[in-house]
Amino acid sequence: MDIGNLVGMANRIGDFFQSMPDRHEAKHDIAMHISKFWEPRMREALITKLDDAATADLHELVREAVKENLDMLATKKAVPRS
Repeated sequence: MDIGNLVGMANRIGDFFQSMPDRHEAKHDIAMHISKFWEPRMREALITKLDDAATADLHELVREAVKENLDMLATKKAVPRS
């Protein structure tokens, strides 16, 4: 996954939702959008690199949205059946 491309995509999402008057609702909607439209590998790459220099340019609203909604965005690993 190209983290630079993911940051760019996430920033466009952040730019769109930034105009919402309710910041809490904007962060929730950002997380919902990423959860619905990004494949699991994309979400995991962003979460994994969230505090790295590679995401220094990440929109602050998106960063907050991801951190506050990790349970919604984290991929569920399949548990092998015995």
